[in-house]
Amino acid sequence: MVYKFRLLSDEVEDFRRDIEIDSDATFFDLHKAILESVNYPDDQMTSFFICNDNWVKLVEITREDMGGMSEEENNVMEETVIGDVIEDEKQRLVYVFDPLGDRVFYMELSKIEFGKDLDKAVCVKSTGEAPVQTLNFDELMSKSNTAAIASDDE
Repeated sequence: MVYKFRLLSDEVEDFRRDIEIDSDATFFDLHKAILESVNYPDDQMTSFFICNDNWVKLVEITREDMGGMSEEENNVMEETVIGDVIEDEKQRLVYVFDPLGDRVFYMELSKIEFGKDLDKAVCVKSTGEAPVQTLNFDELMSKSNTAAIASDDE
């Protein structure tokens, strides 16, 4: 089976990526396809979250084994097959590409094609520029402090 995921951003209105990937691929394969489609380097601690219909995060799939002490299952991208976790069209996910800024791509499984296989994930539609991968926090803090001072003066 081939899954078609649509990625959107709440930061860039016309941003959209459609990525097709085999259901037997791992989340690491999907992660690599996303980075390639937006020209980001692979230097962040990214994660996927399986979400409900209201975008509430339910299950995390991490880039690296975090070695947590909790009894919860630790889902790692390289070991987690997409088709083992996602089975239904319209399944929602978020892909955290900037963990410090808590910035994400919103994803939805838009189509499942039965009887088809893919050797490698492919971006089949790309519109708009991707948001910058990481924010400059000094600049961000300066702007928020300026805004806070301006609102105090009103």
